This record gives sequence, structure tokens and C-alpha cells, in this order.
Amino acid sequence: MRAAAVQMSATTDVGENLETASRLVGEAAAQGAGLVVLPEKWPVLGAIHHMRAAAQPLDGELVSGLCSLASELGIDLVAGSVSEPGDDERLFNSSIHVGPDGEVKAVYRKLHLFDVDLESISYRESDGERAGDEIVCSQAADGSGIGLTICFDLRFPELYRALALAGARVLCVPAAFTLETTRAHWEILLRARAIEQQCFVIAANQFGASASGIESGGRSMIIDAWGEILAQAPESGEAVIVADLDMEHLEEVRRRVPAHSARRSDVYADPGPIIEP
Repeated sequence: MRAAAVQMSATTDVGENLETASRLVGEAAAQGAGLVVLPEKWPVLGAIHHMRAAAQPLDGELVSGLCSLASELGIDLVAGSVSEPGDDERLFNSSIHVGPDGEVKAVYRKLHLFDVDLESISYRESDGERAGDEIVCSQAADGSGIGLTICFDLRFPELYRALALAGARVLCVPAAFTLETTRAHWEILLRARAIEQQCFVIAANQFGASASGIESGGRSMIIDAWGEILAQAPESGEAVIVADLDMEHLEEVRRRVPAHSARRSDVYADPGPIIEP
């Protein structure tokens, strides 16, 4: 499987962002990528009122356009995350996997909300967003398991272990990681998740300052099951990074270091129910 991560800087203009995302996804497909991952909140990145204004139900025009794009290019598209209306004023931060047949294969709603006090910012994602309550593992056209996660989820290894146990071979991390946390933690966390779960990791990050004033740190990455970085974008600027995911190498890593079979589930509890394909 050849995979790609798209790095972009979303504005508050949905049409402009859709045009940018479509162009970059097209570039990835032109380079042979069969699986393409967009960043978190690529349709609109800004304050919560910007997101509310742009939010659409999953049967709306935005997702319909993504389905057409995936079908036209013949790719699996993990459309980063979009703002989905909830049953109150708060939004779900939802990642959508669309298959090459143009059908929605899975929807994952971000479990862990970004409520933090950093040196550079204090932010309460929960003021305007609702957490999901399901772990979601989807499946690419070639049969590879795809684990869906979003941004702050990266700090919770339990989620990634649950996805690996559910059959994920590829872990997708669309993000808008801040510049501060990108520089301090991004690479370490991504490589740790890849090594722990013996999975490929595709991490697509935003870059630059958004309308909210928060700056994202770029450095989108594709990492193999041994923790090696296969491709990496710079801290700033649009980018499409592409790498071949060798599933035989993944299985070799799992044979050499049989961490999954050595688990002591008799001592510590397994995770709860997971949505699987």
C-alpha cells in the first residue's frame, strides 16, 4: 500500500479549504497513493463560532463532495476531521473514512477533548465540542485495518492498543497540534505509538496560525512499525508526503518482537467493545 499525508493551513473559508484539500489529495493520488489522510479540521480551523457556522451533517454537501473525490481518484480517503452538529450547540469532531467506491466506510468522533493550559495558550475544546464514545477500526480496499484517531487522542495509548487488537495495521492521526507541543512531543508520541502497537502511523498536521490565533506545527509524518520515519514534512508550508507501507515488514516486526502475543490479559483488563468493519 502506498499512503500519503496532506499538510495544509486551513482558513475560515470552507470553499477555499475544500479547493486546497482537493488539490493536495489529487497530488497524492497522482503519486500513486491509495490511502490519503487529511489533517484535523481541514474544512475550517478557527474559533468555535467559525466551526459552528461551517458545521454540516454527515449527509450534507461536504461529505458528498468527499465521496465523489475518493471515487474519482479511486482512493481510500481518511478525511481528517470535520465539524458535525450534535444535539445541542456543541459539535462532534468527526473523522470520516471514504472508500474508493465513494461510500462512507466509517465515522469516528474524537474521544479526548483538548482542555489544556500551556505556556502559549489556555484552551477548552469541551466548551464547544462533545466527545464521542466509540472506538472505530475501519478497513481499506486492500483489507488493511485502519485505526481512526484525532489529534489529542495521541496522548492516550490505551486507544491505540485497542485499535491494534481490533486488527488495525495503519493508525491515522489527523491533527492540529500546536507549534509548542509539536516541537516538544509530536515525533516522540507518534513513534511511540508506532513502536508500541507495531503499526504504521500516518500523521497529517496543520501548520501556521489559524483565525483563533493558535499556531500549528506541521511536520506531518509517516512512520513504520519499527518506529522509523519514512517521510516527513517541514514545520511550515503545504506538503504531500508519500511512503510505501510494507505489510510484510510489519509482520516481520511482530514476529521478531512478539509484544502482542506476550500480553498479560490475565493480569490487566482488555478494552471494551470496539466498532469493527
